[in-house]
Amino acid sequence: MAQKLKYFLGHVAIFLLVLSASIALTINFTPLYSFDIRYLNIEQMAGFSKDILLDNYRILMQYLNLPWIAELKMPDFPASESGLFHFHEVKRLFLLDYAILGISGVATALFLRMVKNEQGYWRMLTPVLLMITAPLVALTVIFMNFDRLFVTFHSVFFNNDAWIFDARTDPIILALPQDFFMHCFVMVFVLIELLLVALYFWIRRKVKKA
Repeated sequence: MAQKLKYFLGHVAIFLLVLSASIALTINFTPLYSFDIRYLNIEQMAGFSKDILLDNYRILMQYLNLPWIAELKMPDFPASESGLFHFHEVKRLFLLDYAILGISGVATALFLRMVKNEQGYWRMLTPVLLMITAPLVALTVIFMNFDRLFVTFHSVFFNNDAWIFDARTDPIILALPQDFFMHCFVMVFVLIELLLVALYFWIRRKVKKA
């Protein structure tokens, strides 16, 4: 029973590591936003050039990523109190993701060391296959009704309406259209899938060697 619990917790640690790593890679992948500026016509919607949009985006990302930056000041986008509060809440989610990434990374390393000592790689094959299936279902949901998913996501992680921006007081919303966030969601789940598939084949090799 104790061994089953150890493997269950180990698989949870692996999934959290893959999830948090995929989120961290996506939110810091500036080329995605750079691509969407042209693809989604953000220059026309926001009324700024690509260079200005990228400069403000980098300032926003520095605020969200770095704990020691306590104040958000984008030179070309004024923000309301409500808007700034929402970004403060987003910052906490970013830092939470990094904390989960670190903790799950250590837990996964300890778990894999235990698996190696026990030669228990075969026990991981079915759980990892199940993990591979979950993102495929999530991607289907995203493509079927992203609008509803977007609202549900904010309802779960934010207990207020500060995320509903008014372009007159928070024009940054024009530079961050909903379709950009859809692309971010898709990228997260694609990365999860790629990492899990790579993990599965790595485990298979270990099983064959054993």
